[in-house]
Amino acid sequence: MSVIVTDRGFGPDDFAGPVRPLAELDRLEEGDGVEIAPGDDPSELVGTLGQLGLVRVRFPSFSDGRGFTLGRDLRRLGFRGRLRAAGPILADQYPMCRRAGFDEVEIPDDLAARQPEAQWLARADWRRGDYRDRLRGSAALSPGGASR
Repeated sequence: MSVIVTDRGFGPDDFAGPVRPLAELDRLEEGDGVEIAPGDDPSELVGTLGQLGLVRVRFPSFSDGRGFTLGRDLRRLGFRGRLRAAGPILADQYPMCRRAGFDEVEIPDDLAARQPEAQWLARADWRRGDYRDRLRGSAALSPGGASR
């Protein structure tokens, strides 16, 4: 079993369709999901992106950041559907997942027990503290309180 994490907290997996590995791309039907892993080429999905109900990007470990790049690349290729990061992702990595384009994170039950929902909800405001916001001027106050 696994737990789905969104900005609202923990929830069940409500995706009803099958999720197939990229190697079975030729068997995909409208609304199916596909799973890609580090080492897979997301450009192989270009012709089917509009038909997919879900793309699940597998993270083999919390220290393997290639999944972030895959998520970003899928969004740049034009995927507008449901994008899920799956694996032993830590609550501290949730903001990075969201900034990379993921809609949700799928974690194993044992990780959800070690990092309860409150830890994930503490990171649900993933836009706060982003250096890009400061560069845009939304938090550009000097220590004295005057704008730069």
